[in-house]
Amino acid sequence: MMGPLDHANRRTGILLAALLLGLLAGGCSGPNRPPLGKVAGTVTLDGQPLAEALVVFVPEQAGRTSQAVTDASGRYELVYLGDVGGAMVGKNAVRIITATAENGGKERLPDRYHRASTLTADVTSGENTFDFALTSK
Repeated sequence: MMGPLDHANRRTGILLAALLLGLLAGGCSGPNRPPLGKVAGTVTLDGQPLAEALVVFVPEQAGRTSQAVTDASGRYELVYLGDVGGAMVGKNAVRIITATAENGGKERLPDRYHRASTLTADVTSGENTFDFALTSK
């Protein structure tokens, strides 16, 4: 059984891995960042909060992805780069992933939420809230 610190370390590890992946996929960023909008929300699965899920926003236009890991209440707040929050303004494909090394890489969600995601979000400048009510069926 994992204690609270183990869960915090796991979430931190997942977020760091996701940020590294975003850096590699998105290339380098200079002082001229694209327009960003703050993005937060909640992810549920069959009406229950989905904890420790990786939420990734992939901009339709070329650019860096943004990501976050949901907390115990299913809440997330996207990070664009380092301590810069948000996501690129415009249409983004959204992928939600639960597969981790700790669960043997087993994905709990249907493909329509990650590998063949049908989720999208149109990010605007300012504050954005995108809640995702997922179903296992």
